[in-house]
Amino acid sequence: MKNTIEVDNRGEFGLWAIEVAKQIVSEQGFDLARAARDGADEEIRVAGNALGQAITNALLEVFDGLLEGVPAE
Repeated sequence: MKNTIEVDNRGEFGLWAIEVAKQIVSEQGFDLARAARDGADEEIRVAGNALGQAITNALLEVFDGLLEGVPAE
């Protein structure tokens, strides 16, 4: 998500989505699993919110990319 890529077709978008999902799960999912195993309710909530925020950020990044170059109404 740090590099800019160009997606020219549905297949490339699918591959991008898979890679982003793997990155999010590896970074945020582990923290959530560890909190669920070892943590208190507050740690689980914080880790769950971080996972949700990472997903939201990825979706907004895609949305912003789709709007690039589209004239405003």
